[in-house]
Amino acid sequence: MSNPLFNLENIIDIEKWHMLQDSLALVTKMAIITVNYKGVPVTKHSYCQPFCQGVRKDDILSPYCQKCDARGGLEAVRLNAPYIYKCHFDIIDIAIPIIIDNQYIGAIMAGQIKLRDSDEQLERLVSRPPSTQAESKFKALEAAYASLPTLSYTEVSTIADMLFHLCNYIVEEAITKNTTIQMYKKMDLAPPSGQAYGQLQAIQSELSHTLVEHSLKGLTLKQFRPSNPLLQPAFDYFYEHKNKNFTLQEMAKQCHISPSYFSRIFTKETGENFSSFAPRLKIEWAKQLLETTGQSVNQISDALGFCDAGYFIKTFKKFEHLTPAVYRSMHRNQQQ
Repeated sequence: MSNPLFNLENIIDIEKWHMLQDSLALVTKMAIITVNYKGVPVTKHSYCQPFCQGVRKDDILSPYCQKCDARGGLEAVRLNAPYIYKCHFDIIDIAIPIIIDNQYIGAIMAGQIKLRDSDEQLERLVSRPPSTQAESKFKALEAAYASLPTLSYTEVSTIADMLFHLCNYIVEEAITKNTTIQMYKKMDLAPPSGQAYGQLQAIQSELSHTLVEHSLKGLTLKQFRPSNPLLQPAFDYFYEHKNKNFTLQEMAKQCHISPSYFSRIFTKETGENFSSFAPRLKIEWAKQLLETTGQSVNQISDALGFCDAGYFIKTFKKFEHLTPAVYRSMHRNQQQ
């Protein structure tokens, strides 16, 4: 990695980050550690469970833990999303990638918990051959294994998404600040601080918002023209206000008809109900923005009226079966 600004150790204050990590581990009941893009820890383990401490100190078993960490991290990078998996002892772990501008700079490794939902199918990344030494070690730590925290799969998934968005947001903000400071230093100017930096951020945000708005207006996706003229006002309004969200009732009002009648003729016209058509069209606009602009996923999400970037990513994956970042990367590779 050639750019030092994309090294986690240069981006964040490790001491403060570890304090945040400790708090997150306490709230989520998960052990957490942060590693750089090479897989080398940049923090200490926060609340590492006694069972895992014992296993990781064992010369025979610890290599399997390291293999799980490595495989989990690679899967998370490939998906550009948190990856939930089982370790060689069937303990639940999560690899949460930190990816900025398609650059993988590190990961949050969380977990060391048991799953309450026994029927949830998760991949066991590494399997150990049967061994009397492993069995003996497990028996010695059996009480510690039994005391591992237990969560439902829904709780684990929610925590994974929260950590993904929180950590990437914090790192992205830190990179923005560091880049601005480096720019000032190159110009032989005193780096901005306090109120001045806040004002500069506001200007950058406003400029970025203006660029996205301009890009939205320039989208070339052909407008749907309904054969039923009653629906035309709704489609006109929808295409003219790409940054807003509308209910079926609001769109029916645009057409001066009842919601039930609007729903019936809309489904007949488009072949799908309004609740499916609207997000699918927004994702088509998002694809164009990903292909033609350098705007971040957060900026595109805001521009298209999604409540947050997490929901935008989830909706994008529903229709395209991959994340926005991966879609953009694939498109760029095809253009080269």
